[in-house]
Amino acid sequence: MDNATKRELKRPDQFVTLTEHGLEWAKQNRRSAITTSVILLVVIVAAVGGAWTYNYRSDQANAALGDAMHTFQTPVAAPGEQIPPGTKTFPSIQERAKAANAQFLNVANRYGMTKDGRVARYFVGLTYMDEGQNQPAEDALKEVAGSWNHDLAALAKLSLAQLYRETGRESQAVAMYQDLSNGNADTVSPGMAQIQLAEMYESEGKDADAKKIYAQLVDKDKDPKTKPGPVAALAKEKLNPPPAGPQGGLQ
Repeated sequence: MDNATKRELKRPDQFVTLTEHGLEWAKQNRRSAITTSVILLVVIVAAVGGAWTYNYRSDQANAALGDAMHTFQTPVAAPGEQIPPGTKTFPSIQERAKAANAQFLNVANRYGMTKDGRVARYFVGLTYMDEGQNQPAEDALKEVAGSWNHDLAALAKLSLAQLYRETGRESQAVAMYQDLSNGNADTVSPGMAQIQLAEMYESEGKDADAKKIYAQLVDKDKDPKTKPGPVAALAKEKLNPPPAGPQGGLQ
């Protein structure tokens, strides 16, 4: 028998040997293989389940936030005002804010990890402001102002600046407006933050400081073709207000 024939006869033996080794490995490592498969299955199920749970809670949060917003936008009726039958109203802004605040707070506490839950926290601060509860309002707004969502944080900072103005804390209001002026949020542009700051100065009789800001905005807010932007147009109007119309109608 030549050597080539001997090699051919050995191949089935090699295949059998490899198969036996493979079966023996599978037998010895069966528990490990099963455990690994189970772990992978659990991870997959957890990921799918987690996504489903998040989406489900997001839908619930969205519906609850919608109900709270409906309350927040309910009309306030003055005493003696004629109201269409079936129309819900509140006797005051404070009463409306109190009712809406309870709903927003519920959404924020139950669904705080969702987008709508974070938005609800912002409105918790606003409704506390409407109620006149300044410290709870400040606490809620500061929490939102420190969040990673820059657009929502900017709205909270703008409301905080307003709260600081209303409570006589000018330096803190200025600092908040300056912080917004250095930001890049879509909800509160740097230019609009500067407009708010200038309007605050105007309300305090600091006309020179206000005009300085307006003049800077007129020069700064221009498109590539040097055409004034919306902030510049508003600042220019503030610098040069239109003359008041005639009083008492036509003579």
